[in-house]
Amino acid sequence: MHSKLTEITKEQIEEMSKVYRLNLINSLAGIKPVNLVGTISKDNNTNLSVISSVVHLSSSPALLGFMQRPATIPRHTYKNIHETGEFTINMVTRYFTDKAHYTSAKFDESVSEFDQCGLTTQFFKGSRVPFVAESPLKIRLKFEEEYLIKSSKTMLIVGSIQEVYLPQHAVDNSGMINMEILDATGVSGLNNYYSIKKIATYPYARPGQYPENQIQ
Repeated sequence: MHSKLTEITKEQIEEMSKVYRLNLINSLAGIKPVNLVGTISKDNNTNLSVISSVVHLSSSPALLGFMQRPATIPRHTYKNIHETGEFTINMVTRYFTDKAHYTSAKFDESVSEFDQCGLTTQFFKGSRVPFVAESPLKIRLKFEEEYLIKSSKTMLIVGSIQEVYLPQHAVDNSGMINMEILDATGVSGLNNYYSIKKIATYPYARPGQYPENQIQ
């Protein structure tokens, strides 16, 4: 039984202090996957940016997207993606959440977050964009398009999957990836990190077929 619910109105949200409102609203979406976006500039400056907004957009074609904050100030990730046309998404595990979180600091464009945050660059098949060696799940994507969210000035960046690198034992016979095996990490708000534990696997849902196992 949950405790009595507290109502928070739109007017109350608007009257909150900036930091309190930022933390509250960012926490409302719950626990989200943590990833690092790897890019490189045309001058070969590598860059890493921690994000919690990677979303599945399509399986055929294979597309992923992530939200880019407003380009009202220099955004090195956004700039690099447009310069090179590609980027990487690298899963963050519980073993380097501290280093991943530190990439959110406002480093100068000429400074590599790989170097400053103690993470290792990795390149595959002559790809120009960097991967995170410490990450067990790495994806290279080609930039396809972007969509402006007018109300917030944020942008949905869409990329098509070019290659995926991950341990074979983490993929079951149906193609599902076990995130617990990979030690995947989630984040709530801006700085509260969580480990992920698998609860159950259910069959494809169809009317009249109730799951055999239920969470108590």
